[in-house]
Amino acid sequence: MSPDEEELPPGQRLRDELFAGPGHSLLLTDLYQLNMMQAYLDTGMTDTAVFEFFIRKLPDNRGFFLAAGLEQLLDFLETARFTDAELAWLKRSGRFKSNLLDYLADFRFTGDVHAMPEGSVFFPAEPIVRIAAPMPAAQLIEPRVINLMQFQTMIASKAARMKLAAPERTLVDFGLRRAHSAEAGLLAARAAYLAGFAGTASVPADPVFGVPIIGTMAHSYIQAHDREQQAFLDFARARPDAVVLLVDTYDTIGGVKKVIKLEPTLREEGITLRGVRLDSGDLIDLSKKTRRLLDDAGLDEVQIFASGGIDEDELQEFARAGAPIDGVGIGTALTTSEDAPAMDCAYKLQEYAGAPKRKRSEGKATWPGRKQVFRRYDADGRMAGDLLTVDGGEPGQGFEDAEALIAPVMRAGRRTDSAPGLEQARERAAEQLALLPEHLQRLENEPAYTVTVSAALEKLAKDVNTEIERERGDID
Repeated sequence: MSPDEEELPPGQRLRDELFAGPGHSLLLTDLYQLNMMQAYLDTGMTDTAVFEFFIRKLPDNRGFFLAAGLEQLLDFLETARFTDAELAWLKRSGRFKSNLLDYLADFRFTGDVHAMPEGSVFFPAEPIVRIAAPMPAAQLIEPRVINLMQFQTMIASKAARMKLAAPERTLVDFGLRRAHSAEAGLLAARAAYLAGFAGTASVPADPVFGVPIIGTMAHSYIQAHDREQQAFLDFARARPDAVVLLVDTYDTIGGVKKVIKLEPTLREEGITLRGVRLDSGDLIDLSKKTRRLLDDAGLDEVQIFASGGIDEDELQEFARAGAPIDGVGIGTALTTSEDAPAMDCAYKLQEYAGAPKRKRSEGKATWPGRKQVFRRYDADGRMAGDLLTVDGGEPGQGFEDAEALIAPVMRAGRRTDSAPGLEQARERAAEQLALLPEHLQRLENEPAYTVTVSAALEKLAKDVNTEIERERGDID
């Protein structure tokens, strides 16, 4: 171990090792980014470009988004470098000229970043990240910006729905094995915790992010024993702190009865039985039967934990049915965002060399220029509407006392003090979800939340359209 490595906190060393793969390479970009960079450099187009990341529309059955991923994006921008091996490969490829290779060899991100804080509720067309950097640099980082912001925002938004569906239940991420990569599994654990989950079963999430890790046992442990009750006893003795026993390997109610029979022995040995876990069958019916058996045995403090293909719809069913389920482990539905596994997101050029720009493609038109989002609240303190407007302008239109949501988080390639950590983002998420309109808290998506486009932004778009048409020769 080098002296420099010895100085790093253990969590940071582990984080660097876990993420020392393609995700931290600047080669994780699309070829057309490098092609455009070559053309930009050849023609001297290196003025400041402004790009914004936003999501065009809500997926079906969704009413809001929850922003996440900013911390990892800032980490990436601060440390982004091309290695000697990567530069050598680019040179050997023969695709690029020496001016681009020299630019990449010296590459450091020196731009500014404005963003909504992680844990912010937001809505379609509202930018949650704005990048201002020399055009070649702003273009190069596009894939990783989308990659990091889209995924964690997608998972945090899904996790927030689950938390709203079960506010009093302990929710735990069980989705590592179903995630679409190791990085996805780890980042999903972070995003879920940000949105209000109590913890995760993914071990590295503790040393890397400080997310509490929580775990029970698998059916294979029970199957490996000749007797189920002996498996329970052996496991409790091996892991005596807050024991949770999986009871449905053979017969759920039979398993519960064996746990009840075993509990006095555990108590005599100073072992606390915290709960039992149900992982299959009719969880509502089985939880009620299990609760009666435990209560009749005087084990009213023993909790019931459930898992097995659960999503927010089932969590709402648990609530409606009065299911006595204290905690829930959620896997596939969370880490794949099963009902909406991708967001219709974009990272689009909004300004170049001080001139506002916009895309006018059918169905994909953008609002030009640097933008700000203002939010107002009703008399009860709940979110009442947003205003999408030009950055730096007066909000007006009934938003005079509204809250500005986008703030600087990086200047000249270095973070500002305003970029929050995970615990602050988690607190903000809880505050934001509590301020949602009541129907959105109930996961009812109608009426849609109102986002008003300001008169100033509409005028800017009109002016840009006129300029585009003039340049195309459509106007004399």
